[in-house]
Amino acid sequence: MAHQRALTIDGGKFLRGGREHRIVSAAIHYFRVHPELWRDRLERLRAMGCNTVEVYIAWNFHQAAPGPARFDGWRDVAAFVRLADELGLDVIARPGPYICAEWDFGGLPAWLLADEDVRLRTTDPVYLAAVDRWFDQLVPVLAALQVSRGGPIVAVQIENEYGSFGDDPEYLDHLRKGLVERGIDALLFTSDGPEELMLAGGTVPEVLATVNFGSRAAEGFARLRRRRPDDPAMCMEFWNGWFDHFGEPHHTRDAEDAARTLDEILADGGSVNFYMGHGGTNFGFWAGANHSGVLAADPGYQPTITSYDYDAPVGEAGELTPKFHAFRDVLAKYVELPDADPPAPLPRVSPQTVAAPRIGALRDHLDVLAAPGAPGAPLHHPTPQPIEKLGHSFGLVHYRRRVAGPARTHTLRIEGVRDLAHVFAEGRLLGVLERDKPEQTLVLQVPDEGLDLEILVEPLGRVNYGPHLADRKGLIGGVRLDHQFQFGWEHRVLPLTDVAAIVAAADQGPAKTAEGPAFHRATVTLPEPADAFVAVPSSARSLVWLNGFLLGRLWDRGPQVTLYAPAPLWHAGHNELVVLALEPSRGDASQSLDIEVRGEPDLGPLAQPYTHADY
Repeated sequence: MAHQRALTIDGGKFLRGGREHRIVSAAIHYFRVHPELWRDRLERLRAMGCNTVEVYIAWNFHQAAPGPARFDGWRDVAAFVRLADELGLDVIARPGPYICAEWDFGGLPAWLLADEDVRLRTTDPVYLAAVDRWFDQLVPVLAALQVSRGGPIVAVQIENEYGSFGDDPEYLDHLRKGLVERGIDALLFTSDGPEELMLAGGTVPEVLATVNFGSRAAEGFARLRRRRPDDPAMCMEFWNGWFDHFGEPHHTRDAEDAARTLDEILADGGSVNFYMGHGGTNFGFWAGANHSGVLAADPGYQPTITSYDYDAPVGEAGELTPKFHAFRDVLAKYVELPDADPPAPLPRVSPQTVAAPRIGALRDHLDVLAAPGAPGAPLHHPTPQPIEKLGHSFGLVHYRRRVAGPARTHTLRIEGVRDLAHVFAEGRLLGVLERDKPEQTLVLQVPDEGLDLEILVEPLGRVNYGPHLADRKGLIGGVRLDHQFQFGWEHRVLPLTDVAAIVAAADQGPAKTAEGPAFHRATVTLPEPADAFVAVPSSARSLVWLNGFLLGRLWDRGPQVTLYAPAPLWHAGHNELVVLALEPSRGDASQSLDIEVRGEPDLGPLAQPYTHADY
């Protein structure tokens, strides 16, 4: 019966079906886990001792463009929730519209940024209208899965850590009303960091307030109780691990240290949601970024890697880590553990190395790779436009113009690179300019007859947290030769969504271009599908596709060395790996790459393990 699962509050305690209840939840994101592995990961979390799972809903994963949202296949969040129900798990839903989660743009759709005046996470009518259209499609899906209608959803969040961003009660109340008016009758809540300013800005009157922290549980709960003495103590995000940025070591947290903090939470009578219970993977272009600069134009951009292992108790490929067992031991003191054992480890491939010959240069096939609709007809604009203004969210952006003579040596400067700009003159690579090095310039020698100037921009993740969310990609400023702005640019967006077209284009003939990004292809033969980890040590920076699916990005800045390639993406027999080597190959550009298919992950050298004091 639905009422037997309904979550309510009385006397500062959670009640479930009228009985005192402690929430032991784990965060898991359906959008970071292959659907054929949803059950496996949920069963592992259940075996750890969880009675609940918490799930964000990523708006941009469902609504790639204004209009109808998709809830099929990998995006079938209802199927994920029903599966949790089948396994006896309650569900906490966090529909945003902003989720952070180290996910591109914090889950907001990039097409919002096509409007230069939009004010995100405010009562700006343009932003609210987009949110309302999204909620019109999403909320009925969630409402049908609430405990009041026989489903497992016991609680729904209003926004996400809003106090870390702004202070607008009218905005939060609009979202609250939007959930209720569309059918949400489950327990509503907010969650914020353990600081007075955050709790003040993010809480909503008469709505459960929860707090997020990784340590110092007594301090976090004390701040929450000062503001909400009658609310149950709930750590909605217990940060038991951490995520990684490119160029940093791999972060871990000592299992026993994290277990001690868990014990503190539970001994204080608190409920908990492990963030993360299972992290998963930022497949494709979905990884977000952070920005530590005071101003958006300041250095401090920190793109997140493809792996979202998070040093969680259930690892990226389903491994049961020491943290899993340490947490289970602590939970056994406070809740009844399930009798069922976790699933057995999943099969791994036998390692092999394959050669991936170069099959074509990206710049030889721009018209084929350009966005559908106007092949061979680039868009023209006086100034370089970001990808969002060109109607797209992801991929590469190619800009070109003719620079006229007379012969002269110029200093080339780009104002606003988002995030890596490969600059070519007459097909010769001059260099790569980076977002965080605004002082970088290149020398451009123009002959009397002029030259073709090309700029191929490679965006990384959009900022997902903090004040710099409006992180447009491509070229967002002017291109100058000395003091003179260059006007009149043709634009091509290369979404890289159709790898078959990429391969077909590369097969059309021998490469004309020797320099710059190039495609490589290899065949891997497996007797049966199994989990694997793909490395491309002979390329400094690359994108990797397996059987047409974009696994993610590798960069020799680290820390990540291998990309997780889950078993459902492989076939028995022949499999195709395609690599776009983005950074100039080491040595002769015509050489093959070596691709390693490994049986174990390598997330890079470890940072000093996080401890109690770091949270």
